Amino acid sequence: MAGRSHPIIETMKSRLSSGTHRVVLAVVVVGAAVAWAGKHFVMPQTQAAKTYARHDEHTDDKVTVGLEPYDTAEKASIFSIHFNEIGFAPLLVVITNDSDQPVSINDMTAQLVTARRDKIPAAADDDIYRRITRPPSGPSGNPLPWPKKKGGVSQDWRDEVQGAQFAARAVEPHSSQSGFMFFDVSGLSNPLAGAHLYLSGVRDAKGNEMIYFDVPLDKPSASTDQTK
Repeated sequence: MAGRSHPIIETMKSRLSSGTHRVVLAVVVVGAAVAWAGKHFVMPQTQAAKTYARHDEHTDDKVTVGLEPYDTAEKASIFSIHFNEIGFAPLLVVITNDSDQPVSINDMTAQLVTARRDKIPAAADDDIYRRITRPPSGPSGNPLPWPKKKGGVSQDWRDEVQGAQFAARAVEPHSSQSGFMFFDVSGLSNPLAGAHLYLSGVRDAKGNEMIYFDVPLDKPSASTDQTK
């Protein structure tokens, strides 16, 4: 009869529709997997150190150290390694040299000092690799859910750690250097509250060591923040 479809035709339409949905779902799943597999760490764009709310400026030396904690899920999404979940606090550190001479940071050392006076040095690559394969126990110490290659740490993860780490040895005149420093805060509750980052070993062009830089992790209030 006119206006009615044959049962066989309706069955074919139903099967075609179901098959189409399966194909679309497969494409979405494969596409997501490819996108994840192709994810590579990209260093965030940085500004001059004094523009960061957390910074310490040495006006006589014309050198400033600024930092930004990557302690939220949104910020940490630039990494494929879940640093916060395996007990590390990632800090983006920016050093700006506004003088006319280069500044040496080859001997620079970093230390995170918590409000309870825990003194934590910046982690080396191997410290991070060991933690990836043996995360701390507890709710936040979950092993990373991706396949590991021989040796326990994939080359992609090694590339990410090495690409993110602050690795500069000097800061040229009127320029900045930046990178991440990772601090082992496993077992500490709210470790960044009231903490300070201390940088020592920064030297001027004559080899003279500058007074250490002291950058508080607590963000200044709106009334005292001059960088907004």
